[in-house]
Amino acid sequence: MQHDPLNPLIVQGDRSILVEVDNPRYEQARDAIAPFAELVKSPEHIHTYRLTPLSLWNAAAAGLGADAMVEALHKHAKFAIPGNLLQDIREIVSRYGRIRLERATPEEMEEVVARTGQEHTPSVPGLGWLKLVTSDRALLEELARQPKIRDLLGDALSPGARLVDPAFRGVLKQALIHLGYPAQDVAGYTDGAPLPMQTRVITRLGMPFVTRDYQRDAASIFYAGGDASGGSGVIVMPCGAGKTIVGITAMCMMSRHTLVLTTGVTAVKQWRREILDKTDLDESQVGEYTGETKQIRPVTVATYQILSYRDEKDGEFPHFPLFDKMDWGLVVYDEVHLLPAPVFRVTAQIQARRRLGLTATLVREDGREGDVFSLVGPKKYDVPWRELEGKGWIAEAACTEVRVGMPSEFRVEYAVAEWRSKFRLASDNPAKDDVVESLLKRHNDHRVIIIGQYLGQLRRLRSRFEIPMITGATPNDEREDIYRKFRSGEIRHLILSKVGNFALDLPDANVLIQVSGSFGSRQEEAQRLGRVLRPKASGETAHFLTLVTRDTREQDFAHHRQLFLTEQGYSYRIVDGEELCAEIKTESEILKQGT
Repeated sequence: MQHDPLNPLIVQGDRSILVEVDNPRYEQARDAIAPFAELVKSPEHIHTYRLTPLSLWNAAAAGLGADAMVEALHKHAKFAIPGNLLQDIREIVSRYGRIRLERATPEEMEEVVARTGQEHTPSVPGLGWLKLVTSDRALLEELARQPKIRDLLGDALSPGARLVDPAFRGVLKQALIHLGYPAQDVAGYTDGAPLPMQTRVITRLGMPFVTRDYQRDAASIFYAGGDASGGSGVIVMPCGAGKTIVGITAMCMMSRHTLVLTTGVTAVKQWRREILDKTDLDESQVGEYTGETKQIRPVTVATYQILSYRDEKDGEFPHFPLFDKMDWGLVVYDEVHLLPAPVFRVTAQIQARRRLGLTATLVREDGREGDVFSLVGPKKYDVPWRELEGKGWIAEAACTEVRVGMPSEFRVEYAVAEWRSKFRLASDNPAKDDVVESLLKRHNDHRVIIIGQYLGQLRRLRSRFEIPMITGATPNDEREDIYRKFRSGEIRHLILSKVGNFALDLPDANVLIQVSGSFGSRQEEAQRLGRVLRPKASGETAHFLTLVTRDTREQDFAHHRQLFLTEQGYSYRIVDGEELCAEIKTESEILKQGT
């Protein structure tokens, strides 16, 4: 096939695609491949995409066929496409839908009973039997012999169909995707009890409320999959872009009893506050289910922690009955990439409900993104961070890595420390405290969050600077009061432990100083940047500063943490801590002379 050297795509045999950003045809090509290629890096001039099984299956789940993908590559490629790649695409795409989960019919169940002479009662009352179906009999036989599959399948209905207990709906899909054969789940969903609701034009707080175009698009794309072929999936967009609004919009479109699962008590209260502010539901219809309060209402917001709690290691999950207390029509997973395995593995009922996952990144450090695909649903919508920044929907961010020297008296301790202890010693470097002092002087009039991993380090900073601190041990009433004071401007500086990583709504924070992090967690780095990405009324730039001890393990892990944001198009300016402190000192002296 003829290719055009003026095109922007360079398609390579290792399944990577390079895209020339400055090419006049860039946007058309980007839009053509985005549905089936995963964005890996997006710096200034060359963006890199990769064709992965998961990206191709996501596209197939959305109805895009292999021929359409191949045609898009041919249309926008600068050079000839390697033949092996085209064959790989067709082979990988063909695996989606080759295995299907369907609902077993009453006639099929009667035939099984007549043949076996045994009554078949599913282990979960009220949920009918399912069946695993394929036209490839040999494939079914092969899969049925796999250790992770064979105990999940029941009697044969035909040479190409096996019974599946509804209790195994989730774990079977999880096992199949690990074997490279994602099941197309067309068994349908329980409708759930109706709950009429709609968004307000004017919020309860008296502010005009209009959903943004990309928020409406995301909710509409999710809602459009409401037939037997779909209806569940994940929305990916940056922190500060309004994922909660997407969830609320989808709830209103469905108008069904809804269970919202999120990361902690603070997030529960924020979800409830937003739902009451922006919909016509009243307080009697929206409940909280946490360690403190256990209200079960038509819309219930619960924490992952309470649902995955159990008294003993192998004991029961006492709060799982929440899934049966209401006839849920929708389950919303906030920060879905953090979803604890027990929440979706143990309950069958949750697989019978429509599911909406919300996240800033599907990156998992354990590499198990496929579990989210199989247990929540395919990715339905994804929007690049820098695209929203360019349109002003999230704040422009300046990322800076401040490299700090290790004091001489600590170098010997670091040198002889065990390999794992070296990271802790470098992260807790006391020389960082002086840099924090200088940064607080520079940003004295800004809303500053100091965030870190180690409580001893944070307590030291609290004592030195007399700044309020919130940790996991802070009582919720005290925590909410501090957040309220920060939002109102009564306090401008705040110290947070890792409880501040997720689902934290502090819209006016514009400076974040990260004094320590979780080894090489890209996920955490993205979430922490998100604390300052909400657009500012003044349009000012947000500052994300991470303090790293030079020439230590912390510096190596910091590089890995930064990868996701670098791939999203952000760049880190690297500065020397001592030089930065001297620069700020000079600024202060000049300011004093001027006054």
